[in-house]
This record gives sequence, C-alpha cells and structure tokens, in this order.
Amino acid sequence: MNRELEFMFVDCARVWIPDAEEVWRSAELTKDYNNGDVSLQLLLEDGASLEHKLDPKTKNLPYLRNPDILVGENDLTALSYLHEPAVLHNLKVRFVDSKLIYTYCGIVLVAINPYETLPIYGTDIINAYSGQNMGDMDPHIFAVAEEAYKQMARDERNQSIIVSGESGAGKTVSAKYAMRYFATVSGSASEANIEDKVLASNPIMEAIGNAKTTRNDNSSRFGKYIEIGFDNRYRIIGANMRTYLLEKSRVVFQADEERNYHIFYQLCASSHLPELKPLKLGSANDFSYTRKGRSPVIEGVDDTKELSNTRHAFSLLGINESYQMGLFQVLAAILHLGNVEIKDRDADSSIIPPNNSHLKAFCDLVGVTYQDMSQWLCHRKLKTATETYVKPLPRLQATNARDALSKHIYAKLFNWIVEHVNKALMTNIKQHSFIGVLDIYGFETFEINSFEQFCINYANEKLQQQFNMHVFKLEQEEYMKEQIPWTLIDFYDNQPCINLIEAKMGILDLLDEECKMPKGSDDSWAQKLYNTHLKTCALFEKPRMSNRAFIIQHFADKVEYQCDGFLEKNKDTVNEEQINVLKASKFDLLVELFQDGEKAISPTGQAPGTGGRTRLSVKPDKSRDKGSKENKKTVGCQFRNSLQMLMDTLNATTPHYVRCIKPNDFKMAFTFDPKRAVQQLRACGVLETIRISAAGFPSRWTYQEFFSRYRVLMKQKDVLPDKKLTCRNVLEKLVQDQDKYQFGKTKIFFRAGQVAYLEKLRADKLRAACIRIQKTIRCWLARKKYLRQRNAAITIQRFTRGHQARCLAKFMRRTQAATIIQKYRRMYVEKKRYRQKQAAALGMQTILRGYMARQKYQALLRAHKVVIIQKRVRGWLARCWYKRCLESIVYLQCCIRRMRARRELKKLKIEARSVEHFKKLNRGMENKIMQLQRKIDEQTKDNRSVSERLASLETSHTTEREKMRGELTRLRGYQEEAKNKTNQVSSLLEELEKLKKELSVTQQEKKTIEDWAHTYRNEMEKMVSELKEQNGLLKTEKDDLNRLIQEQSQQMTEKMARSIVQETQQLNKELNEERSRYQNLLSEHRRLEEKHDDLKEHLASSNVSKHGHRRTDSTHSSNESEYTYNSEYAELEEGSRAAEDVTRGIDTSLTLKLQKRLTEMEQEKQSLRDELENKEDQFQRARARDDAEFKKARGAELEYESLKRQELESENKKLKHNLAEMRQSLLRDGSASSAAPGSPAYKVLLEQLNASCEELDVRKEEVLILRSQLVSQKEAMHHKETMTEPSVYAQEVSKLKDADELKQACIGLKDTNRCPRLVRTPLEVSDLLSRLRSAAPDLHRLNEDGELWLVNQGLKETIRLLEQQLQAQRRTNDSEVEALRSELQSVKEENNRQQQLLAQNLQLPPEARIEASLQHEITRLTNENLDLMEHLEKQDRTIRKLKKQLKVYSKRIGEMGAGQAEGQTSPGQMVDEPIHPVNIPRREKDFQGMLEYKREDELKLIKNLILELKPRGVAVNLIPGLPAYILFMCLRHADYNNDDQKVRTLLTSTINSIKKILKKRGDDFETVSFWLANTCRFLHCLKQYSGDEVFMKHNTTRQNEHCLSNFDLAEYRQVISDLAIQIYQQLIKCMENILQPMIVSGMLEHETIQGVSGVKPTGLRKRTSSIADEGTYTLDSILRQLNAFHSTMCQHGTDPELIKQVVKQQFYIVGAVTLNNLLLRKDMCSWSKGMQIRYNVSQLEEWLRDKGLMTCGAKETLEPLIQAAQLLQVKKKTDEDAEAICSMCLALTTAQIVRVLNLYTPVNEFEERVSVAFIRTIQTRLRDRCESPQLLMDTKMIYPVTFPFNPSTLALETIQIPGSLNLAFLTRV
Repeated sequence: MNRELEFMFVDCARVWIPDAEEVWRSAELTKDYNNGDVSLQLLLEDGASLEHKLDPKTKNLPYLRNPDILVGENDLTALSYLHEPAVLHNLKVRFVDSKLIYTYCGIVLVAINPYETLPIYGTDIINAYSGQNMGDMDPHIFAVAEEAYKQMARDERNQSIIVSGESGAGKTVSAKYAMRYFATVSGSASEANIEDKVLASNPIMEAIGNAKTTRNDNSSRFGKYIEIGFDNRYRIIGANMRTYLLEKSRVVFQADEERNYHIFYQLCASSHLPELKPLKLGSANDFSYTRKGRSPVIEGVDDTKELSNTRHAFSLLGINESYQMGLFQVLAAILHLGNVEIKDRDADSSIIPPNNSHLKAFCDLVGVTYQDMSQWLCHRKLKTATETYVKPLPRLQATNARDALSKHIYAKLFNWIVEHVNKALMTNIKQHSFIGVLDIYGFETFEINSFEQFCINYANEKLQQQFNMHVFKLEQEEYMKEQIPWTLIDFYDNQPCINLIEAKMGILDLLDEECKMPKGSDDSWAQKLYNTHLKTCALFEKPRMSNRAFIIQHFADKVEYQCDGFLEKNKDTVNEEQINVLKASKFDLLVELFQDGEKAISPTGQAPGTGGRTRLSVKPDKSRDKGSKENKKTVGCQFRNSLQMLMDTLNATTPHYVRCIKPNDFKMAFTFDPKRAVQQLRACGVLETIRISAAGFPSRWTYQEFFSRYRVLMKQKDVLPDKKLTCRNVLEKLVQDQDKYQFGKTKIFFRAGQVAYLEKLRADKLRAACIRIQKTIRCWLARKKYLRQRNAAITIQRFTRGHQARCLAKFMRRTQAATIIQKYRRMYVEKKRYRQKQAAALGMQTILRGYMARQKYQALLRAHKVVIIQKRVRGWLARCWYKRCLESIVYLQCCIRRMRARRELKKLKIEARSVEHFKKLNRGMENKIMQLQRKIDEQTKDNRSVSERLASLETSHTTEREKMRGELTRLRGYQEEAKNKTNQVSSLLEELEKLKKELSVTQQEKKTIEDWAHTYRNEMEKMVSELKEQNGLLKTEKDDLNRLIQEQSQQMTEKMARSIVQETQQLNKELNEERSRYQNLLSEHRRLEEKHDDLKEHLASSNVSKHGHRRTDSTHSSNESEYTYNSEYAELEEGSRAAEDVTRGIDTSLTLKLQKRLTEMEQEKQSLRDELENKEDQFQRARARDDAEFKKARGAELEYESLKRQELESENKKLKHNLAEMRQSLLRDGSASSAAPGSPAYKVLLEQLNASCEELDVRKEEVLILRSQLVSQKEAMHHKETMTEPSVYAQEVSKLKDADELKQACIGLKDTNRCPRLVRTPLEVSDLLSRLRSAAPDLHRLNEDGELWLVNQGLKETIRLLEQQLQAQRRTNDSEVEALRSELQSVKEENNRQQQLLAQNLQLPPEARIEASLQHEITRLTNENLDLMEHLEKQDRTIRKLKKQLKVYSKRIGEMGAGQAEGQTSPGQMVDEPIHPVNIPRREKDFQGMLEYKREDELKLIKNLILELKPRGVAVNLIPGLPAYILFMCLRHADYNNDDQKVRTLLTSTINSIKKILKKRGDDFETVSFWLANTCRFLHCLKQYSGDEVFMKHNTTRQNEHCLSNFDLAEYRQVISDLAIQIYQQLIKCMENILQPMIVSGMLEHETIQGVSGVKPTGLRKRTSSIADEGTYTLDSILRQLNAFHSTMCQHGTDPELIKQVVKQQFYIVGAVTLNNLLLRKDMCSWSKGMQIRYNVSQLEEWLRDKGLMTCGAKETLEPLIQAAQLLQVKKKTDEDAEAICSMCLALTTAQIVRVLNLYTPVNEFEERVSVAFIRTIQTRLRDRCESPQLLMDTKMIYPVTFPFNPSTLALETIQIPGSLNLAFLTRV
C-alpha cells in the first residue's frame, strides 16, 4: 500500500484484512492511524474487536474499502481502489446479491457460472443489445459479441473472442451464445441457412468432444477455434473449425464420478431402436470403456433425446443416414473392442480366448477377419536391418496396445467428423471478414499433473502474454490519444516461462530429443531437465522428495508435473499391423478414416504420424523408412505449431476476452466460494489487468461528467463558462499533488484512490449541507411547535379562567337557592307532622265508635238467626212425614199395575204366535216407522221446547233468586218484627244456613269462573303476545329474506355483469389476437410481395438485352370479379416461366420457395378469414334456426322440381333425338331436291313440327290451368299482408298470356344466362320477369337448335314460381293455424293458472291475499309488457325489412322502366305484340357526384392522382381525402354504366399503385400517413354508398341517391381494408424508426430536472452521458416529434379513432423501449432516476391532455414504466413495504420486479441497497402469479388496428377538381 493515502485511515474508515476462510475480511477502524503506529485497532462486521499488526519491514497498511455507492459496479475498473479484495467483493455482491453473472474488468468480460438456467439469452435480449454501445448496457456476452460485430463492420478488421476458464466455468455455453448472437443478428447471405448449420455444429461437437467430469457435467475435452465468415454486407456465409488437443485417454479410462464422451452413452441409451439393433449394444454398464467412472447417468439429461438431437444436427449438416450409421458402427466397435479380454499364456505372451463374442462383434462391425485381429492384438512385428519377425506381447502390453488402437480409431473418427462439419459450413461466396470464437481450456492444476496439463498451461502462457501485450497497448493508445505524459508501466512478462518451454533446449525440445532415443525413458528425460534448467532458470524447480517430477512457476501459480507417461503420450504410437488390418477392411467408412495412413498420426489430423510402423514388407524400403522418420512429428511439436498458428491468427485480429469463473466445486446455484474464485482470477489474468490499470490512471472522467458530479465542491465564483478551465482550477484546490491526476484532451485521468477521496469530499460536503438543512428545518419546526404550544397555553388559560368565574357564579346561585329550599322544606315537614297527628286522633275515634256499633249489631243478628233456624227445622220435619206417606201410596199403585200388565202380556204372546198377526204386524211396520219418525221429530221439537223452557226457567230462577235476595233484604227490615216471632227462629235459622251454603257455593263457583277467566285471559294474552312475537319474527325474517333476495339478485346481477364483462374482455382479447395474427400475416405477405417484386425486377434486369421476354399485365386478375392475390400468383408464375425460358444458371430455388411460402400464407390468411367469419356467424345462428322449417318444406318442393326436371330432360332428350334424326336425314340426302315437299327430310321435318305444335298445345293448357289456380289463390289470399310479394309475382306471371309470351320469356332468359357473370346484387323475380318480358321472340327461328329447350326452361321457371306461391300460401295457413292453436292453448293455460291462483288466494288471510294478488298482477303485467316489447321489436324489424325491400324494388322498377324506355324493341315484338302503356318513373337528368373518364385515360388518372402526387401540397391546399373522393366518383360512374371491366381495372390499378408508391417512399412518414388517410376514406366511401342499411343511417337523402346500383364491392372492401392494415403497419414501422434513437436518450439519459441525479464514476467501458450535449435527444425532442406526427395526420384528415390507435402504439413503443433499457442498465436503477422517469411520463400525459387523447388507451401502455419508476422510489425494507410493492406493481411481471430490485443502485451514500431477504420476500409473495417468465417487453408488438366506420358529410356533387392535379380529362356527370 502506498503511503500517500495514509490520511484516509481515520476513525470509521473501512479496510480489508486477510482471512484464512474468506480470503479477505472487512473491518472498520476504531481509532485514527498515526504515522509510526505498529498496529491498527479494528472492529469486525460480527462485532468482534481485533488488533491488526503491521508488517515491521514494509509497514504496508491494509487495503481500503471502496465507498458503498461504488460497490456492485458493472466495470471493475470503475472502482476507486483497484486491488484483489475490492475485485472479489464486487464480484460477490453482483453474483450473490444481485444475481448478475457478467462483470466487465476493463476489456475483459468476467462470466461466473450460475449453475442455473437464466432467462437472459432470448431473442428479445439479443434485439435489445443489437446496435447498442458496449458501455451503454449492462455486461453481457451479447455486448461483447455486438462490440466484435460492430468493430468488424466499422474498422474492416477481423475479430476474435477468446473464451477461457477451467472446466465447469461455462466456456462452451458462452461460446455457444456468442455464435447464436451472430447467427441471429447478421442472418445469412443465402437460403442455405448457414447460421442454423453453425449452431447445429454445437450438439455434434458436444456429443463427440464433451464429457462429464467431477467439475462439470458437460466439460469440453478439446480446444476449438471457430471462424465465422461474413460477406461484404456482414452476413454469415460460412464457418470453419479448428480443434486442439483432444483428450484421447478418456476413451479408455475415466476417473470416479466421471464419464466417457457423451456419444457412447447416447448410443447405449438408444440401443433399443430398430436401426441400432445390428450394433449389438446394451447398457452402458455392460462395457468397460463406459463403466469405469461408475457414473453412467447425468441427472436431468435424457441421452436418448440427446442422440436424436445429434442425428438431427448431422442431417442438417448434410451427413446422411448411411454415414451416420457408419459412424455409430465405428463407435460401437470401439466399445466392443474395450470388452475384449486378453489373458496370460505365459509370462511373456498373451492370448485371446477363442470365439470371443465382443471381438467377433468388433470384427463384424469394422469388416475385418477375426483371425488377423486376434493375432495382432497379442503380437507385434519387429524390424531389423536385415529381417522382420513377430514377437508375442505380455498381457499388460497387449492391453495397452488394444487401448491405443481404440484411442487412435476415436481420434481418426473425431477428425473425420470435424472435417465434414467444416465441409458443410464451407461456402463458395467470397469471405470478406470473419469473427473467431476460441473456446479453450483455462489454466489447470491438479494433484497429479501430466502431459495434458503441461500443454494446456503452455497454451495459457501464450494467451496470457498476448493478453498482457494487448492490455498494455490499449493503455498506451489511450494515453497517446489524450496527449498526456506517460511512463512505461511495469507489468508481468511471462516470456521467460515461454522460453523455458519452447525455446531451444527447452522442455519440449528435450522431450522430442528423448523420444528419438532408442532407449529413451521418462527418468532419463527428467535428469536432462534437471541438468539443463535447474541452475540456469529461476522458474524451474525440482521437488524435494521426487526425482521423477519438476515444477514450473507459471504466471498463475506453481505447478508440479509428474514425468510418468510424457514420452509415451508425446510419441502417440500405434501397432502398425493393427492399422494395416483395419485398412484392409471391407467397411468403406473405416478405410476412408485411414486413407492417410502414410502420414503421421496425430490427435488433430493435421500433422504426420508414425507411418513407418504400418509397413508389412519383410525387407523394408530404406528410402521410405528414412523419409517417414524425417517427416515424423511428435504430439508436442504438432501442438506447438498449431498453437503458433493460433497466436498468429489472434494477433492479426482484434481480440475480445471472456474469462469464465467457476464459483464453487459443488455445482450449487449462486453460491460463491472466495478461495476458488481468487485462484481463478489470478489464473485467468483478471487481477493482472487490474494491476496494469492501477499502475496508471484507472479512473477517467470527461470534463462534463466531472463538473456535473463535483459541482457541489465548487463555489459560485469558481464556476466559469469554460468547464474545462473550471475543472482545472477546482482540482488544483482539492488535490495538491499534481501527480495524482492528468488533464487530457477530453478526459481527466486519476490515480487509484483519488476518486474515493473526491467522493469522500463530496459526501462530507453533502453531509454538511444536509446537517445545515436539518438544523434549519429542525429550528423552524421547533419554533413552529413552540408558537403552537404558546398559543395553545394562552387559549387554555383563557378558557380556564372563564370556567372558574362561571363556576363561582353558579355556586352563589346554588347557595341562595339552597337556603330558600331549606325554608320551604322545614315548613312542609312541620305541616305534615301536624296533619299526621290530627289524622291519627280522628282514626282512633272512628275505630272505637265502629267497634261498639258492631258489637251491638252482632247481638241483634244472633237473636234473629235463632228464630229462623227454628222455623226451618219445623218445616223440614213436616215435609219428611209427607214424603213417607206419598212413597207408600205410590208403591201400592205400582204393584197393582204390574199385576195387570203381566196378564196383558200373556195375551199378547199368544197372539204373536199366529201368522196373521205377524202379517198384520209387518203391514203396519212402515206406518209404525213413520209414526216413530214423526214421534222422533216431535220429541226433538219437545226437547227443543224443553230446552227453551229450561232456559226460561233458568232465567226465571235467576229472577227469583234476585227476588229472594230482595225478600231477604226486606226480611232484614223486619228483623224487629221477627224478634217477636220466636216460633219461627228455627226455620229461619235453617233457611239462613242453606242460603249461606248456596252463597258459599255461588261464591266458590264465581271464584272458579273468575280464576278460569283470569287464566284464560292470561293464556290468551300470552298467546297473543307469542303470536305477535312470531308475527314480528316472521316479518323480520321476511324482510331479511327480501333483503337477502335483493342482495342475491344484486350479486347475481353484478356477477352476471362481471362475467359478461370478463367474457366480453376475453372475446375482445381473442378478437384482438385474431386481428393481430391476421395483420401479422398481412405484414409477412407484404414482405414476401416486396421480395417477390425485387426478384421480378432482378429477373427483368437480367433479361432486358434478350428477346422473348414476356411482360405480365399489371392489371391481371382472376376471372372472378373480386380482387384477389391470384393475379400476383399469375405474375409470379409467368415471371418464373420467363426466367426459365430466357435465362439459365440462375438459382430458382428462392423463387420456388417464395411461391410456396406465398401460397401457404394466402391459405393461412384465407383460413383465418374463414375462422373470423365463423366467429361472426355465431351471432347470427339464432336467425338461422328460423329457416330450418322452411328448408324442410323446401325439401318436398325440390323433390317435385326434380321430378319435373327429369320429365323435361327426358322430353329434351327426345327433341334432341328427333333433331339428330332430322340432321342425319338431311346429311344423307345432300342434294338440293332433298328438302322438297314429299322428300324424306321434309317428312321428318314436318313430323317434328307437328310434334312440337302438339307439345306446345299441351304446355299452353298447363299454363292456363296454372293461371286459373293462381287467380283463385290470389282471390283467397287478397286480404293477407304476408302475400304481398307473391301476389306481385302472380300479377307479373299472369301478364304472360299465352305460349308466345312464354317463348319470349325463355329467349330473354337465354340472353340473361349468356351474359358475363359479375358479383351483383341478387336477381329478384320482378327483375327476372322484366327481363323475360323485355326480350322479343323470333318466331322464324323457333325450331332451331335450343329454342324448344328455352321454352321448357321458361315453363319450368313459371311452374317453379307457382309452386313457390302455393308452398308459401300453405306455410302461411299452417303457421296461422298453429299460431291460433298455440294462442288457444296459452289462453287455456292462463285460465287454469288463474283458477289455481284464485283458489290459493281464498285460502290465505286477507292481508296475504291482497299482497299475493298484487304480486300476481305485477307479474302478469310484466310478462305482457315483455311480450308486447318483443312483438314490437319483431314488427320494427319487419317494417325495416319491408322498407328496404320496397326501396330496392322501387329502384329496380325504375331502372327497368328507364331501360325499357331507352332500349330498342325488336321487330318481332313490334309486329306481334301490342304495346301496353306503362307508367315509368323518370330519373332526373342531373346525375351529380360522378366523374367520367375514357378507358385509355385510366393510366393517366392513376399517374397524376397517385404516383406523381405530392402529399404536402394536397394536405395544405385542398380538402382532406380529395384523391379518395375523386377515385370513388370515377368508380360510381363505372358502376352507373354497369361496366364491370372498368370497375375491376380501376380498383386493381388503384391498389397496385398505392402499393408501388409505398414501396418507393415507405420511409417517408408524410407519404405513408397521407395514403393511410386516403385509403381509409376510400374504404369509408365504399361502405357509405354501398346501399347497406347499416352504413346508410347517417346519410342525407341526396347521399342515399348516390349509392352504388349494380355491383356489390364487399370483397373489394376487404382487400382495401387489408391494404389499409399494411399501410398502418408501414406507418408504425416508419414512426418507430424515427422515435427509436430518441427514446433512451430522452426518457432515461437526459436530465429533464437538472441536478436530481448525479453521474457515478465509470470504468473503461464509458457510458453515454446523461448531460445534454449538442446533438443529443431530450424529452422535448420526443414531444416535438409527437407533435409533428399528430399535426401531419390531422392535416391529412386521418380518422380521429385511427389517430388514437397510432398514438397508443407510439406510447407503447416509448414505454417498452424505456422499460427494456431500464431492466438492462444497472446505472439507471436509482431513486433519482425513478423521479426523472415519473416527471417525463407526466410530461407525456400532459401532451395527451393537450391533444384530447387521454381516452385512447395510451396512458395505460405506460403503466409498466410508471410502476417501475414507483418501484425505484418506494421504501424497500419491511414486510409492509413488500405487500405494498406486490399490490402496486400489477403491470410488471415477477421477473421484472425482481430484476429492478436486484439492479437498484444508490447514487449517493444516503440511499440504501435492497437486501437479499427483502427480494426473497417479494419472490415468495409473487410465487402464485400466473404470468409469462419473459423479462423484456416485446417492442415489435403492434396492436391490431380497426377502422371504425366514419361517414363523410361532404356531398359528392359539391367537390371541385383543382387544376393543379392535371385531371382535366375528367368530366363531371
């Protein structure tokens, strides 16, 4: 650490200290450092204190930490302190916290493997990075690729992307994505899809060159350099691949948890396929070469599917199925060869057991003999100077030889595949430049390092040297460019290490020399190394404990290499006899692999090998042997040469570096191991880049950026107009040491740490300003609080004193009142006491007097009662004696009467036994019964009278009782008299007792009745209360139910409304999607049309000088009237035929592909149109149901017609037969006399004529019969309105009086059928009859061929018409009867229902009855109203329909009348037919609103009105849409004249000319807008004047008269609508091209609110400045452009609804581009930038308000951008904040929200970063969202456009054609 920064080590300063676990650990100083201190007092992050001892020798202080605002920077060189802990911490923060895997380090892109699939490589990301500056976007592999592509195009220099890193770091994936970027951005120069082939080479090379290792599941075991070639337009034309150092040893051996190459496992997993059955493969565990690693399966990888992808890639590269099966056959043979078991025969020889199944399979697969292969696997041939002999091999050597053969075969196969891949990627087009992608292994060091690691590290030494020189060169160029003084930077030069390896007598040289020695060994080579380099080279060392190893000090680390196997791997020898056996194979592919066998064998196939070992002659050819030895090269020599070639290639290109880092060894996602990361950073040269940068001036600012950032450090007087001079003056004051900075031409250069110092000064100044602001604010708040409290205290005092005064007055009033109350209270008490005493005295007197009176009364009462008792007793005794006497007398009477009755009974019994008596008894039985009945009735009457008597007696008894009581009262009065009558005392006493008893009984009964009445009353009251409660509860329940029903109905209504809204939205969404797809197809169709036109022009230009060229008419179209694209197909076909006839050698594949593609697009368009029509027809299916019954009735009619047709056809055949006979007879008799009377021909003709006359008479009778039936039907149906049309038809038919008229009608029908067909309005019956009647008969040619058929046709038409009328009448009668029946049934049902309701209502209580009747009446009235409304709607529809038909018929009748008046009458009609007077309505002669032109002036019209028209003059001087009006007026005239050819050519020429002008000037917004407005106006005119009622609602009467009369141009409207869609898309594309460069600069980079956002320090990759320099775009630029767009469209008369859609699309583009750049730029994600964005959005909204476009939906398209800006500004700490964010950001996806939070970067120290825990909380809360995982918005998306009907109020007859248009040849009609 330099001593110049000692002043930064103060209290609270943060430093980095070494740590064994985390490599570097953060700590904070708790005490200022003073010069001379031997230790620092530190506080760790976990709260522990630490005393850090300084090195007593160097006294170096620890590394300082960067300010928090610099942590997480995109470029490591932007850090103020450039050292290892700062780099490591910055990478960790970006990788772990922000989930960012890419970081710049100067010119190097550091890529950390996330071990997780990230959504940052899609096409949208590629499009976002395309065309951007490297520093403007966040670090990405796409940014490096874009920089390379841009420099290649700009500098005309080849580029290279060097991707390096250790296994598992992601080198292959990075290289793959770089190639994908080139393939996507550049495209290909031909139709061969070279970019697809380049990408297809990846799965092939991964299958044969990648394998699973302990560090990576898809590790590349070879190096490759792919050159992607480009033409002069920088499109991919081809590629070439070079490979380096394939790891062949993996074929025969794998370490634990590793696999062989993927292709072997793919074949084993797919062995069940039928085509792979002959390979005799099985599971991977069945083969020795695939089971050694004991990990045959990779989790998450389907080897069967991978083989399918590999085979598809082979096919794409042109390797056919036979070659593929051959390759698989060789690979399977290698697996079988590995399973060949070699056993010991003795100590010096080995043998293969006979009939070895695997060897046999190997021999069968490669086509060699079993005997030869088994022989040479266990033997070898030795050569001497004189002879050659065969030597057996021990088992170990034989096994090694077998493995060497397997490796050699695989290497040959690998080279063959690479060669054929290069052939497939080769092209004949001249290569203009290339970009090379180098995917090579990084620096490697393992526990045991061998020859492979040595070569890898040697290559990395060379690459590191090239990297260091390039970095130094860039630094030097930057200093020279800025013209600042510079000194030579001391950097590590690894040339000594390279010399140690490759120089003369270096390691490789000694290794090659030892390989040439006859008895060379690894030990002897090691001794030579020790003797040569141990004492002479400091980079070479010898291990202490080993004599078979050596150590090299590489640039990254020391590596110890084991010498074992170096010589063998360097020689790479194979038994030549085994090679000869394979070369003699019957397998062609294997022979092709070894066809260069005479050359040296190498892993790359580029250098010669040990060809001398394959000779079979006994006496070798010395010259050949000598030559082979001279040409023989070792693996090390080959690798050195290929590496030198690679370095030459890289030095000739501009390199770009990608360093891949492996974060951990456990493949855990986003887990960062600092130890492993530091090792790789040191090894890949990133730290060396940092060291080189730190040695100079790593921090660089432009003067504008420095001024903007550190303006707060300047005083007002220091600010000068010249900002450069201002920066100089300020820096001289702030930094005293002039060596700490340098002033360049455009930048200020700072030493390491100076930016941190300036940031500290800035933060201190801001902190002081904040303190001052806080102080002032707090003072103001405190004073405001004090004044508020003072005023409150005064107010409280005032109210308190008033309250106290009021309380005193109240107390005094209460005291006086209490005194008065006490006075009156005492008086009242005394008065009350006196009155109580007086009342007590009076009460005592009263009681005493009463007591005395009662005693006297009791004495008198007892005397009176004694007298009464005596009277009663005496009376009772007399009555008892009387009763005994009476009973005795009655008993005597009963006894006498009984005796008499018994006697009478005996007589009756005797009489009863006689028959006569019985008969008499029976005869009188009925009388007795009647008498008994009468007696019963009398008894009933008696009972009734008795009951009435009893009632009267009870009444009398009651009165008597009252009388008795009165008498008792009187007796009491006579008490004094009773005293004298003592003899009556006893009777009176008895009577008294009885009365007492009766009284007590009566009282008891009364009490009982009263109790019962009371109980009953209570029960009734209780019952009534309960009933009332129940009634209340019922009413409450009723109210609740009513309320619930209302709520439910409301909820159901709301639910239905919501569901309807949702369904409507869904339907609108689907409709918009359909529109979008359809409009995308239109845009694709337009693109193909343009390409097709270009090809036609190319073909035309190539055929100009040759004869026979055929030109296709531009107005060619199909035979049908509607405009279709078949004309273009015909042009394409004719153009292609012309090209074939005239030119040869031109590749027509593209034309054929375009034809096919165009046909497919047209079919797809037609299918989409059909689907759209089907969806529209769904709304009309209800109407279609009403026609079902008509179709059933029509079935019988069709059957009848078919019978009639068959009959007429048979008659027609008969007539034709007769005619044929007549012709034959005439031909036979060809003489002139053959036609004379009496000749055979004359007879035949006469017979034919007679038959025809008879047939006509029969037909005439049939017509008369039908006419009579028609008249009767007409009279029967005269009173019905529904038969209005048929009656008209009947009248028309009835006018055809005889057969002659029918013949005439048939002739007219024939003429009608011969007319050329065009899409017309449907031909009505009246029109048909008018045409039939208008034609004149030609009686002289009646018997010619076809006339009788025409007569039959006329009869058939008449019969069909009459049958239709009959069927219509029958259907009408049936419908009326059915209606009457249904009405009667409904009346019956209504009557029954009314009776049921009446019965139910009678059972209800009165209140409920009234309520039910009211409810029923309301329901009935509602139903009646609904029925009446429905009936009214039907009548309205019927009336509208009839009015429309009436208009059509009246118009046609008028046209027919005019045509008859103007037409010529045939002579036949003038002679034979009387002319009937007809009332013909006459048209006015003033046909205004039409323009007439001659057919030859059509080209001139199109040229002057479309092709040569300048929109600016028309838009400014003339009415909007004038060209559209003129074209429509010309079209009206052609329609009026019924000229279908003129209509067709005019419309076709108009459409083609508009397309042509758009193709020519499609980049001019004004032109495109002008023709969009005119095309829409033309479309609206076609609709407005089409005659359809839907479009005629807003027309005036005059406009309705201008409607088209002859042609239905509905399909042309669809074609013009498609054209308008294409113009709209072109307008959006043009507008997007204009707006695109403005959006990012104006919305994001430019500071609309000055001073809100500060500029952070930038690194080497300088970003676009946010300061508005001259020429940069601002928000005002965007608003001005929007104003220009809007004013242009308004001037052109564009529909307001269409303008709204354009503005909505504009705002969507602005919002999407801004949001996408925000998501890809970390420097834009800050609080201040969020405020800036919201202000800019508010300005856009204000623009919408000013233009009255707030309702167009444009504001809603900015909602994602608004929410992103709000997300940058809200708090991001607590769970409540997370909930608020989730509820706020509904328009953003989860990926976008998390991305913004990860990218959020504080600009100032006062802002805080978003914690990882908070981001995880957000992810958890948003987990259930169902949305697309796409990160970026689709900027190419175009909303589907619609063209709402907008009728014009302009009258066509008032339009004047200005002379400036040069249309004088047009005539107003």
